[in-house]
Amino acid sequence: MSAHVDFVGILLIIWGVLTALIGLSMLSLGVGAVAILASANRAGAPAGPGNVAVAAGLTAATFGTLAIIAIIWGAAHVAVGVPLRRRRPLARILALTLGAVDIVLLPYGTALGCYAMWVLLNEEGKELFNDAPRKHETAK
Repeated sequence: MSAHVDFVGILLIIWGVLTALIGLSMLSLGVGAVAILASANRAGAPAGPGNVAVAAGLTAATFGTLAIIAIIWGAAHVAVGVPLRRRRPLARILALTLGAVDIVLLPYGTALGCYAMWVLLNEEGKELFNDAPRKHETAK
């Protein structure tokens, strides 16, 4: 079961890095929308509901918000995956929380969430975190 816990930690780190990369790409799309907004304002486009500036502003705000959420979500996975591999009890609880939310992110989040729950809620998996400092220090 120790190998499964390590694998869940690695998967959380990989999932977090990929999610953060998606967030960074969305941020670059938001910056592109801001550039369109700035060029429309420089050109002196008339204000109105059908204006390019309104669409570009809405797009920039949407991509910026989604980018920040994705970067934070990815960083949380990395921040939990590293201490999970070190058998920190709090990391187990946080990994279960992230896994429960990941279940709604089809298809890969569902697989990661179900696997994390299976490993971390299993009695053998729980036991790895009960006396974590003693087992981890004697293994070195």
